[in-house]
Amino acid sequence: MIGQIAIGVLGAASVFLSQDRREHWRKWACICGLAGQPFWFWMAWESQQYGVLALCFVYAWSWARGFRMYWMDNQERRHAVHAR
Repeated sequence: MIGQIAIGVLGAASVFLSQDRREHWRKWACICGLAGQPFWFWMAWESQQYGVLALCFVYAWSWARGFRMYWMDNQERRHAVHAR
Protein backbone atom coordinates (compact mmCIF):
# COMPACT_ATOMS: atom_id res chain seq x y z
CA MET A 1 0.00 0.00 0.00
CA ILE A 2 2.79 2.45 0.88
CA GLY A 3 4.53 1.62 -2.40
CA GLN A 4 1.39 2.41 -4.39
CA ILE A 5 0.94 5.73 -2.59
CA ALA A 6 4.60 6.63 -3.18
CA ILE A 7 4.36 5.70 -6.86
CA GLY A 8 1.19 7.76 -7.26
CA VAL A 9 2.37 10.85 -5.40
CA LEU A 10 5.94 10.92 -6.72
CA GLY A 11 4.91 9.96 -10.25
CA ALA A 12 2.23 12.65 -10.44
CA ALA A 13 4.57 15.23 -8.91
CA SER A 14 7.37 14.43 -11.37
CA VAL A 15 5.09 14.71 -14.40
CA PHE A 16 3.42 17.88 -13.07
CA LEU A 17 6.73 19.56 -12.28
CA SER A 18 8.29 18.55 -15.61
CA GLN A 19 5.73 20.72 -17.40
CA ASP A 20 6.21 23.87 -15.32
CA ARG A 21 7.39 26.95 -17.18
CA ARG A 22 9.71 27.98 -14.36
CA GLU A 23 13.05 26.18 -14.44
CA HIS A 24 13.50 26.41 -10.67
CA TRP A 25 10.35 24.25 -10.31
CA ARG A 26 10.95 22.08 -13.37
CA LYS A 27 14.32 20.90 -12.08
CA TRP A 28 12.58 19.15 -9.16
CA ALA A 29 10.81 16.74 -11.54
CA CYS A 30 13.85 14.50 -11.82
CA ILE A 31 14.24 14.43 -8.03
CA CYS A 32 10.65 13.22 -7.60
CA GLY A 33 11.07 10.78 -10.48
CA LEU A 34 14.25 9.30 -9.04
CA ALA A 35 12.71 9.12 -5.55
CA GLY A 36 9.89 7.01 -6.95
CA GLN A 37 12.11 4.56 -8.80
CA PRO A 38 12.85 2.22 -5.86
CA PHE A 39 9.10 1.74 -5.39
CA TRP A 40 8.68 0.99 -9.09
CA PHE A 41 11.54 -1.52 -9.08
CA TRP A 42 10.17 -3.23 -5.97
CA MET A 43 6.60 -3.36 -7.31
CA ALA A 44 7.69 -4.74 -10.69
CA TRP A 45 9.97 -7.37 -9.13
CA GLU A 46 7.46 -8.52 -6.52
CA SER A 47 4.66 -8.87 -9.07
CA GLN A 48 6.98 -10.51 -11.63
CA GLN A 49 6.18 -7.88 -14.26
CA TYR A 50 9.47 -8.09 -16.09
CA GLY A 51 8.42 -5.80 -18.92
CA VAL A 52 7.66 -3.07 -16.37
CA LEU A 53 10.96 -3.86 -14.68
CA ALA A 54 12.79 -3.27 -17.97
CA LEU A 55 10.96 0.04 -18.36
CA CYS A 56 12.02 0.98 -14.84
CA PHE A 57 15.62 0.99 -16.03
CA VAL A 58 14.71 3.27 -18.95
CA TYR A 59 12.82 5.66 -16.67
CA ALA A 60 15.59 5.67 -14.07
CA TRP A 61 18.15 6.46 -16.77
CA SER A 62 15.93 9.25 -18.11
CA TRP A 63 15.43 10.81 -14.67
CA ALA A 64 19.17 10.49 -14.01
CA ARG A 65 19.84 12.44 -17.21
CA GLY A 66 17.54 15.18 -15.92
CA PHE A 67 19.34 15.15 -12.58
CA ARG A 68 22.67 15.56 -14.31
CA MET A 69 21.38 18.36 -16.55
CA TYR A 70 19.59 20.40 -13.87
CA TRP A 71 21.75 19.75 -10.83
CA MET A 72 25.25 18.61 -11.78
CA ASP A 73 25.86 20.54 -15.00
CA ASN A 74 24.57 23.73 -13.35
CA GLN A 75 27.21 23.32 -10.65
CA GLU A 76 29.91 22.97 -13.32
CA ARG A 77 28.60 26.08 -15.10
CA ARG A 78 28.56 28.10 -11.87
CA HIS A 79 32.17 27.18 -11.15
CA ALA A 80 33.17 28.13 -14.70
CA VAL A 81 31.44 31.52 -14.42
CA HIS A 82 33.05 32.29 -11.07
CA ALA A 83 36.48 31.26 -12.37
CA ARG A 84 36.42 33.96 -15.06
